[in-house]
Amino acid sequence: MKKRHALIGILLALTLLLAGCATQNAESGNESSSAVSTSSVVNEDVDTMDTGFSYSDGLDENGFFEGITALDYVELFEYGGMTISSDIHEISEEQVETERNSLLESYNTSEQITDRAVADGDTVNIDYVGSVDGKEFDGGNTNGVGTEVTIGVTSYIDDFLEQLIGHNPGDTFDVEVTFPEDYQEESLQGKDAVFQTTINHIVETNEAELTDSFVTDNFKETYGWATIEDLNNGLRTNLQQTAISKYLQDELVNLATVTNTPDSLVKYQEDSMVYYYQSYAEYYQMEFDEYLTNNLNVSSKEELLETNADTLKEAADYYLIIQAIAEDADLRVTDENLKTYFSEQFGSEDYSAYEEEYGLPYLKQVVLTQLVIDYIAEHAVLA
Repeated sequence: MKKRHALIGILLALTLLLAGCATQNAESGNESSSAVSTSSVVNEDVDTMDTGFSYSDGLDENGFFEGITALDYVELFEYGGMTISSDIHEISEEQVETERNSLLESYNTSEQITDRAVADGDTVNIDYVGSVDGKEFDGGNTNGVGTEVTIGVTSYIDDFLEQLIGHNPGDTFDVEVTFPEDYQEESLQGKDAVFQTTINHIVETNEAELTDSFVTDNFKETYGWATIEDLNNGLRTNLQQTAISKYLQDELVNLATVTNTPDSLVKYQEDSMVYYYQSYAEYYQMEFDEYLTNNLNVSSKEELLETNADTLKEAADYYLIIQAIAEDADLRVTDENLKTYFSEQFGSEDYSAYEEEYGLPYLKQVVLTQLVIDYIAEHAVLA
């Protein structure tokens, strides 16, 4: 099976569907729990499978639905100069600061410290092997690969992490804890456990210092920012564009009127959804119906589609509206549009691998969607 690219998280035809509870339920099937951690880890990699379905099925060379003139089914709004109110597009100083801090964090560096004892609040890399009554149990072993925990932040059972305080990197010692009575694994509820623990190293973070020279060194070539003021203004503009884009994506189905939804478009969304979850089922080596029952609380494909009928139609309507605006404004996706999109989203103009997996018509539909949103935003009046 081919590994599904990161593209699936952004380009999936079920944009509207998977933004809600459907995605949340699917992700519950990705969780892997540790016997000492109370948090979960989601594995976002999914494998594709050969079911005969392609995301380019039923799409023409422009990324339009084959044989469908969307304007026959959609009554458009005044998208060429719509007014967007200030509560949508105004960005606060707090939002800019949050975005700036998040950006700076990506430039932080870390080093491994081995010459002092562990203190409260430290981030520590450890290994452990857990046992109850002298017997190791599933999920209680890091298998020597190490795991990073932050004392006072990471959620582990009992006072596991607090017992690391005062020990030095290289130390191996026993951590004694008691599983809570309501612990998720019934066989461990209320049990006393011993974790033979080794401290590998302390992780210290060196925070990036925000100066004009830092901005010039890291952002001038790509974004043209040379000062802290440039950075703040650039982030504000990006946040504003994102807010407007999200508003438009959310509001399209309310602003336009779909007089009739072609059955073929709903069928496309149904096939996309089934294929998506079949891929997950195969990834977890489960029968499709078993996966649906365990992770989505539905017993069959038919129940899956029936449960999501409204959102499937909404997704179909959304892409019908996108195509109608593209038809009306005479928008078509060019090779340059594709290169720009993939460069901005994935850091490379080369989309050949995605084309091989998803087909060019589907890639064009994805980029067409962004093209339409950008077109409306560019012609909007900010109140």
